[in-house]
Amino acid sequence: MPNIFAFYKPKGITSNDAVQMVKRLIGVRGVKIGHAGTLDPLAQGVLVIAVGREATKTINEVVKKEKEYIAEITLGFESATDDAEGLILNEVEREKILRQTQDEPTTEDVKNSFKDFIGKIKQLPPIYSAIKVSGKEAYKYARSGQVVEMEPRDVEIKSIELLEYVWPKLKIRIVTGPGVYIRSLARDIGKKLGTGGYLSFLERTRVGDFRKEDSISEEKLPEFVKNIKI
Repeated sequence: MPNIFAFYKPKGITSNDAVQMVKRLIGVRGVKIGHAGTLDPLAQGVLVIAVGREATKTINEVVKKEKEYIAEITLGFESATDDAEGLILNEVEREKILRQTQDEPTTEDVKNSFKDFIGKIKQLPPIYSAIKVSGKEAYKYARSGQVVEMEPRDVEIKSIELLEYVWPKLKIRIVTGPGVYIRSLARDIGKKLGTGGYLSFLERTRVGDFRKEDSISEEKLPEFVKNIKI
């Protein structure tokens, strides 16, 4: 069903940018287009897009399904946004902070830290997020310097697998239910290890049955869109 498909969103554009890209390629006014599960501009990977009224009606069901990610967490630092966007440090400052870290966590420490985050948990979303607080997106308060009180949310993390760890970076594979912020997970793992941490890379490899290997690249999108029936 080409009206609902997986687009491989490249790093550097928003999820809405991807939707607008499809809209321009279709070139027909009034066609409803939506996406399931926002990816931050610094993230890349599977973004499910729906074209047409009937397809967009059912796309929310996709959001409720499992998602799989490959994430890199950089330990030894904290970020205002919980990712690289909010990390305002030059290389000299970075090296100085790393040298001041007395005890690098062992591989066993890292694996043990995951135990607190697997299953049904309470997760505090990032203050730089689109979650509405008193009718306004949280990131708008944060960017204006206002204090934002975020409420923990019930989420489920089904598995966390350590793929690689060489201080200060660790790479993990995560399978989640809906509503999980990987930025928050990176922050919380850093806190658990006592080093601080932020999300330095994120790729979404699966949303439900939509997988990375079956997704449409930006280069192939124009040809793919020609086959969509409106």
